[in-house]
Amino acid sequence: MPTPASGTPPRALRWAVAGSVIVMIAAGGLFYYASQLAAAKRKTHNDQVTVTIHPHSCEPNALTVPAGLNSFRIVNASERAVEWEILDGVLVVEERENIAPGLSQVINATLAPGDYAITCGLLSNPRGTLHVTPTAASEASANARPSMVAFIGPLSEFRVYVSRQSSVLIKAVDALSQAIGAGDLEQAQALYTPARVAYQRLAPAAQRLAELDNAINARADYFEKRESDPGFSGFHRLEYGLFDQRSTEGLAPIAQRLQADTVQLKQQLLAQSLPPEQLVSIVARTLHTLADTRANSGEEERYSHIDLNGFAANLEATRKVVDLLRPLLTKKNPDLQRNIDSASASLEAELNGLKTSQGYRTYDRVSAEQRQHISNKAKVLADELDGIDPALGLSGL
Repeated sequence: MPTPASGTPPRALRWAVAGSVIVMIAAGGLFYYASQLAAAKRKTHNDQVTVTIHPHSCEPNALTVPAGLNSFRIVNASERAVEWEILDGVLVVEERENIAPGLSQVINATLAPGDYAITCGLLSNPRGTLHVTPTAASEASANARPSMVAFIGPLSEFRVYVSRQSSVLIKAVDALSQAIGAGDLEQAQALYTPARVAYQRLAPAAQRLAELDNAINARADYFEKRESDPGFSGFHRLEYGLFDQRSTEGLAPIAQRLQADTVQLKQQLLAQSLPPEQLVSIVARTLHTLADTRANSGEEERYSHIDLNGFAANLEATRKVVDLLRPLLTKKNPDLQRNIDSASASLEAELNGLKTSQGYRTYDRVSAEQRQHISNKAKVLADELDGIDPALGLSGL
């Protein structure tokens, strides 16, 4: 058998080398493609801060971000639905409720320089810190702030609205407490709805007050021992007793505390100033929450199922704010005003379609398809509301 000439590799070896080169080129191409995808993903999410909620802590629990628009991805690694909030003192700046176990949600927040607190899942969990550093853009935005003269009227009228609705709430809770104190279950069940509706008209403003809103409105999910947790109080503790346990036993002290909390709520709401850029954002946030979680889950009023009454009250508060800003918005962006009115009427029609001769249908009798329609229409309205601040020159403040 002839021997190959010296320095000339066998054919099989040449094919093997060629194949190796092809594999290396392909591998290099795949690596380049993967790296480009990763780079694109990093570029897309380069400003996104990931926070993981564990059963009793958050990671990280101390954050530093630049002023302006920031995006936070909240990952729920616990075994129950949780919420995450950014707090400025006692005020809620931004929040996301009912983040399901194993899932994540994104919170976008425009933050001014300063130091904030962050809540983390259960109300008993330690709070974290959020430090926001100034930027050239944030300082320029502060200097470019529009004249506040045009907003004095709407803010004053909203303050009157809050005062009146707070008085309605106090009166309704007093009546509910009296029925509970008398041990009249049927009357207490009947009075729960008007008291709850009164609160939902105030909810957009009240939810800015983190501690007080938690005492009045927190669901059992946010407590370590759920319904049996001693910290579980407020409306939903009464709702649980009246509609799930079907008893007034042990509810009198809780009702009395709710009476005191609603009086304090009125005092704090009237003591707190509301910046014009938050007048719309508080109602838009409520509608986004309605669209994202409350409409589909039915967890807000899980024992009484009066969710539709609450949705209608939220819409009433939204329309109040829109009407207060109507003269300004009609002048600045009449098309946006028309879109908001159309979206508002559409959501109202959807809710009205679920009325009976006795009032709104209980939410356990609302189909999944109907719930999705409510969610979709609430989202359209919330998205339109998000356009008001830019139209009035208030965005980024």
